[in-house]
Amino acid sequence: MPVTAIDHIQLAMPVGGEDAARRFFGDILGMPELPKPAALQARGGLWFQCGALQLHLGVDKEFQPALNAHPGLIVDKLAPMLAELKTGGFPVQEDAPIPGFIRIYTADPFGNLIELREIVPR
Repeated sequence: MPVTAIDHIQLAMPVGGEDAARRFFGDILGMPELPKPAALQARGGLWFQCGALQLHLGVDKEFQPALNAHPGLIVDKLAPMLAELKTGGFPVQEDAPIPGFIRIYTADPFGNLIELREIVPR
């Protein structure tokens, strides 16, 4: 049987990082938070909706940020998000252009690498 889809991506976060994650992924990136199933709530962490996929943040007691592996998130309008990231003190780094996208890298409050891409019409 072949794999037919990706359901979610999980990033790690440190213990107690839920408020910072809500601010970054919810407030700045505009991703709606999803309720975690009751059986998983005691573990901490958060789930967010991202288009047809979900982004899960799981608590890791020995947390180390992902500095290379990263999600690539499509955004509607990169410029306002870029301004909000800068205002919030988050790093912003442009990268080599690739056809069809404007893209930047940032990091979540825990140092995990995040790529943001805006589709540009051809």
